[in-house]
Amino acid sequence: MTATSALSPSRTTATAARVLRQLRHDPRTIALMILVPCVMLFLLRYVFDGSARTFDTIGASLLGIFPLITMFLVTSIATLRERTSGTLERLLAMPLGKGDLIAGYALAFGAVAVVQSALATGLAVWLLDLDVTGSPWLLLTVALLDALLGTALGLFVSAFAASEFQAVQFMPAVIFPQLLLCGLFAPRDTMHPVLEAISDVLPMSYAVDGMNEVLHHADLTTAFLRDITVVAGCALLVLTLGAATLKRRTP
Repeated sequence: MTATSALSPSRTTATAARVLRQLRHDPRTIALMILVPCVMLFLLRYVFDGSARTFDTIGASLLGIFPLITMFLVTSIATLRERTSGTLERLLAMPLGKGDLIAGYALAFGAVAVVQSALATGLAVWLLDLDVTGSPWLLLTVALLDALLGTALGLFVSAFAASEFQAVQFMPAVIFPQLLLCGLFAPRDTMHPVLEAISDVLPMSYAVDGMNEVLHHADLTTAFLRDITVVAGCALLVLTLGAATLKRRTP
């Protein structure tokens, strides 16, 4: 029987439940996804212990970047492992469409992203004293969207890797350029016009901008709504592309 193309809520939730059961038996992966961003924020706070203003300046941005990076790594490797082991081929031989599979993975890792983002946001705001003008709930919203974007990017690039090592190699190509051009190291409007134009189409730029809007404004702004819409839209677009390019197995 061939895999069906229509998205089914029951098949999607069944896939998500299977992925979560696997994660439950992999404590190292759970630690990487949930604890590493918190540890990095904690270290960053005390690296700048003599300059709280520096942490306030970049802490909010990194609160979105760290979850994105960890979710990208874990999701790309986990999906590739499913394909190289033949699991995907067996699943797609059943009445399970590619859309169901990608949506199930996104749902499972999205649940983990909620926990990850909540812990990192709570740590930054209430324990590390990140000075935020806006609501911490808005900060959590952006952090969660960033983690979901990392999940979507990881699912997408896993289709083009033949091994776990190759999946990790996609990080310099996919993540590092965004990290350099997102405005973390230098304001985007001070960059060379060509670099600024490139940064304008990279989703991480809007993730950082959204965090900065919460950092400096007490109320919802048009710029903030634009930023989170772009990040959410990019995540949805990449998930759609991931479903279209998903391979049953690695050649």
